[in-house]
Amino acid sequence: MRIITKTFLIFSILLLFPAALFAQEEAPVPGGVGALPIPFVNLTVREPESNQETALSIQLLLFLTVISLAPSIAILMTSFLRISIVLDFVKRALSLQQVPPATVLMGIALFLTLFIMFPTFTEIYQEAFVPFADGTIETGELYDKAIAPIRYFMYKQLAGDSGNITLFMNMAGLEKPATFADVPTYVLIPAFVLHELTVAFRIGIYIYVPFIIIDMVTASVLMSMGMIMLPPVMISMPFKLILFVLVDGWTLLVRQIVLSFS
Repeated sequence: MRIITKTFLIFSILLLFPAALFAQEEAPVPGGVGALPIPFVNLTVREPESNQETALSIQLLLFLTVISLAPSIAILMTSFLRISIVLDFVKRALSLQQVPPATVLMGIALFLTLFIMFPTFTEIYQEAFVPFADGTIETGELYDKAIAPIRYFMYKQLAGDSGNITLFMNMAGLEKPATFADVPTYVLIPAFVLHELTVAFRIGIYIYVPFIIIDMVTASVLMSMGMIMLPPVMISMPFKLILFVLVDGWTLLVRQIVLSFS
């Protein structure tokens, strides 16, 4: 709840900042009486005066790069990847083209990701952001404390399948890790991505099987009746929807997705 409140306050400040900027007291400036002052932004390029300025510029560039890659990072390092692929499999298995729209499926995947990752995000907020805001830890410690819960989440999903970690450790020429802490983050992330793709496709196969059976039965019936020109999908889709609704498919699907991350 505190995270939501602070997020709301930040967005409120960002939204009200332009209004507060132009709501300053009127000051006489050339060009009109009582005109509002226009802020001056000086964007110049000059040689750095010291190595510290060069390092600061590089850090700023890296920071902007991380911000631009934030959506990809959120997709690949959380549960969003598996959920989005499974939901797309469900849509294709039901032979649905436009319903539900892709934006709806992505919204479902987003909120399920927030539900699953909420304990991890809470730990990051309490262990990393709060001490950093209070000034008790530095930037380096902030990164270490923030990445630790994410690393633990990824490693917990890989606990029963360490083959991907071994693969990337061998390709990187690194020695076999003795503990989880010895696995570098740049090795853990691609191993986690490959594992999530494998699990998502495995779940998709299980989802496809019953609906493929319905398609096969429908096609056989149509061929036996001599209705070769009629697409089987047009006949099988209502039966697949009826089956999906009768078994309460969305509830079962969401439940199994969430339990797969336990």
